[in-house]
Amino acid sequence: MAGFGDPHLNTVDAAGLKLGIVGSRWHADLVDHMVDRAQAAAKACGVDEVIVTRVAGSVELPIVAQALAKKCDAVVALGVVIRGETAHFDYVCDSVTAGLTRVALDAGTPVAHGVLTVESLGQAKDRAGLEDSIEDKGWQSTVAVLDAVLAIRHVEKS
Repeated sequence: MAGFGDPHLNTVDAAGLKLGIVGSRWHADLVDHMVDRAQAAAKACGVDEVIVTRVAGSVELPIVAQALAKKCDAVVALGVVIRGETAHFDYVCDSVTAGLTRVALDAGTPVAHGVLTVESLGQAKDRAGLEDSIEDKGWQSTVAVLDAVLAIRHVEKS
């Protein structure tokens, strides 16, 4: 996120919805906090049920998001990928983004891409929703994906 243009969605009315959250174990200190913030957002939005599961790394997020999309109204995928000295960063980011997008489109279930793809640990901390972070991707991704479910339901009623 560029830090501007934020729609400032604080909460939405998601009563009756079931949410899946999948987080990677890489950079667990940050992802644990992001998962906690996603759960807090779900609670604040009135989500009825939340399923939380963890996977080894970000590349595994899409396949588990796909399983969750079969059982949930929406899915949030959370992880942290920090650029290193090789092209591995690009391959991981590309595959995760393409995979999560494919899951959402194939399942017709909104999937939030809450994977931080950053240049440094400092940038990740700035976006992980810590006390001194400038962004809170766990919370923001959750509210955004719940908002997408509500938008789809609005379209389907029209």
